Amino acid sequence: MKKRRIVLCTILMAIVVIVVLSIIFLFHNKAKVPEYVFLYADNQTKDYPTTLGDERFAELVYERTDGRIKIQVKCDAELGSEGDAISQMKNGGIAFARVSTSQMAEKVPEMNVLLLPYLYDDSDHMWRVLDGEIGDDFLNKVQDYDLVGLSWYDAGARNFYSVDKPITCVEDCAGMNIRIQKSALMTDVIRALGANPVEIDYRDVYDALERGTVNAAENNMPSYEAKKHYKLAKYYTLDEHMRIPEMQICSKVVWDMLSPQDQQIIMECAKESAIYERELWTQREAESKQIAMDNGTEVITVSIEEKREFRKAMEDVYQKYCGDDMDTIVKIMEY
Repeated sequence: MKKRRIVLCTILMAIVVIVVLSIIFLFHNKAKVPEYVFLYADNQTKDYPTTLGDERFAELVYERTDGRIKIQVKCDAELGSEGDAISQMKNGGIAFARVSTSQMAEKVPEMNVLLLPYLYDDSDHMWRVLDGEIGDDFLNKVQDYDLVGLSWYDAGARNFYSVDKPITCVEDCAGMNIRIQKSALMTDVIRALGANPVEIDYRDVYDALERGTVNAAENNMPSYEAKKHYKLAKYYTLDEHMRIPEMQICSKVVWDMLSPQDQQIIMECAKESAIYERELWTQREAESKQIAMDNGTEVITVSIEEKREFRKAMEDVYQKYCGDDMDTIVKIMEY
């Protein structure tokens, strides 16, 4: 009889423990169920600095909202091109995205000032501008287009790379078919160099180089290396014709759904992830250059004299796109 009581008490205690643990488990998991689940679009590879920056942003937001806001990063253009992503953000179908400023300039013409060839002396100069009041003013400009500017990512300097011969001066560009992303400004830049601009999605550049649709393209070193364009275009010219920063943006529809507290958290996380991305970019740029060179890429450095010749070729471009903004241009150059 005594043994039976002991067995029954043991069973009851076990049941009580199981019930308590189950309640704790259910409560814990209920607290972690997100209130919002948002999509974040990026067209780069999973291990690319911008994508890793996106992931850091998503992690920070999840942690600081105690799991209420979960952001799913989709890379490799899974959600479409950058232009597609911007369009889908109009109705909140995509909540966040990392896009090139050149793509934003298609929607927000005022952004063209930031894209002018040879605008910055170097990387440090650009970050002084973008992390200051000028950069904040440009982030705010996208609000008129149902978007919210969050922070700036690094994308290095854009350079030309070619298949048949190196580009060392303006004359070398004559007659070349050069791939560009969709951009009215880049179209005019390439034409000013005497070349033919060919608009092709980033994901299709390798095939275009292989088929001979284009015999040159322009992008930063990590993009050139990530998609293995060095297999086809062996000449990479460090002319640094453009330093085009990337933007983290949010759909205005989604932004207006959030509380002021959550908006503040997202803005802070975006700026922290931007610092992280820039550090990764510096590392990746050096690594990509070495990988490309190990695979036969010939890196050509353009002399100061030749850069001045490239600048001269851009005079009409400056006037066409930013003739009324010379005060801002001078302010940037002197910043």
